[in-house]
Amino acid sequence: MDYKTAERILRAHGQEQVLRYYGELSEEEKRSLLSQIEKIDWNTIALYSHPENLSGTGKIQPISGLKIADIERRRAEFLSCGTEIVKSGKVGAVMLAGGQGTRLGSDSPKGAYDIGITRPVYIFERLIRNLQGVCRECGAIVPLYIMVSEKNEAETRAFLKEHDYFGYPADSIYFFCQELAPGVDENGKLFLESKGSLALSPNGNGGWYSSLVRAGLDKDLQARGVEWLNVFAVDNVLQRIADPVFVGATALSGRNCGAKVVLKAEPHERVGVLCLEDGKPNIIEYYELTEEMANARDESGDLAFCYGVILNYLFRTDVLKEIADRRIPVHVVKKHIPYLDEAGNYVIPEKENGYKFETLILDMVRLAGSCLPFEVVREREFAPIKNKTGVDSVETARVLLEKNGVKL
Repeated sequence: MDYKTAERILRAHGQEQVLRYYGELSEEEKRSLLSQIEKIDWNTIALYSHPENLSGTGKIQPISGLKIADIERRRAEFLSCGTEIVKSGKVGAVMLAGGQGTRLGSDSPKGAYDIGITRPVYIFERLIRNLQGVCRECGAIVPLYIMVSEKNEAETRAFLKEHDYFGYPADSIYFFCQELAPGVDENGKLFLESKGSLALSPNGNGGWYSSLVRAGLDKDLQARGVEWLNVFAVDNVLQRIADPVFVGATALSGRNCGAKVVLKAEPHERVGVLCLEDGKPNIIEYYELTEEMANARDESGDLAFCYGVILNYLFRTDVLKEIADRRIPVHVVKKHIPYLDEAGNYVIPEKENGYKFETLILDMVRLAGSCLPFEVVREREFAPIKNKTGVDSVETARVLLEKNGVKL
């Protein structure tokens, strides 16, 4: 895109301020800014004034799934089916690793954080070791696609290369960058982060598949014959990836996706809940449950809305393509957005001052049309690291890792 084209497009959308400092930029900075302008999705930016109605307004009901007792009864059947699927190369793994370890006190990629006590043990290492265990069991190598961000891509690549990918075959690891979306102020004007850059932020965890496609990796999936993608968050160091029992159960269920879940510890536990909305799977936040729903019991006396999601999903690739061909809803979220003011000063706001645009993986579950809740033992597969101390922290994860035989 050249300057005149960018100027014309910005003027048509009332965003001329983006080029305010263009004359002060180096040639490289100019090219970068013009590239950012070219990538703007103007339909998304327009949502700030006419946001989509994404509130749960349908009929909410419990969803049927597999609890641990059900899984144990059919474990051999699920394992046999899933092992064959993994062994035949039909499963890929997608790690969502675009974040930094800011809440852990680190500016490095979150996956590079050391959680060891007597020796170095990294978050990336634990996840790759978990995947290696499945590969050994099934006699296969599962391709691993790692979603990074512009801010952590170089450091993530360098870190994993330095550690020889913790023994995982380098030719089966692929990186792709999460797409970014610009933020706007309360009048819908695009923020500048610097004189030569828009204020960009990741477009939410629902953008992983479109980012993978944009990187051309869908062609690799097709060439390999991958039929299932297991997408998971970087911060749960105990999760089992490409788990053949999970794969087999989901495939035999005939549903389009599967979700690993834990049973809620109590009615008001602060976790997203997998349920049905108007007959389709959906994930609603704990605060969206009425008191009656939160305390509702099934015929066995267990919580009716019991499945807490842990961000470990299995999707059919043909269904993902259908979802991508449709429009995933965009959530308009009010946020603190640092920006460059009219005088060229960098401002860190004290309160929420604008809007970011995010897509969420929970909407992909809904658009998939059907989903199998698959219960896992919380103490064996759920050790999220979101904070340095306290709940869901390095401290709590260490305790659970040691209980599961991991030497720290």
